[in-house]
Amino acid sequence: MKVILLEDVKSLGKKGEVVNANDAYARNVLFSKKLAVEANNKNLNDLKLQNKHHQKVEEENLEAAKELAKKLEDLKVEVKIKTGEGGKTFGSVSTKEISAAAKAQLGLDLDKKKMQLEESIKTLGTHEVPIRLHAKVTGILRVHVSGE
Repeated sequence: MKVILLEDVKSLGKKGEVVNANDAYARNVLFSKKLAVEANNKNLNDLKLQNKHHQKVEEENLEAAKELAKKLEDLKVEVKIKTGEGGKTFGSVSTKEISAAAKAQLGLDLDKKKMQLEESIKTLGTHEVPIRLHAKVTGILRVHVSGE
């Protein structure tokens, strides 16, 4: 019997796949636990419409991420850090501080977990911080670190 999986099933496949299952297993386990539905014309058509909608939403998210990446190229965030004699810095600038500064200065809500800093910024000057906006899009935010 052909069924459309509504959830990932370990021995059969992933959500949204059309697979063959034993009739008894399909009726007694998959249908009763609502893990699958029968692959009839109506359900196959619904699956096709869901896939089209999911693809359209994914394309819109990708376009929005590309626009935000283009917008980030022109923007700069100012972060202050305590300094001592000779420009020696005390502490460092982390992604949390960069995210808070971007929200306060630019009004952008950037997730600190998506900022790809290899290590915290410990020097004065302008630094480029890559931000993963989408699986296919990475934007660059310029962060200017100055002393207090």
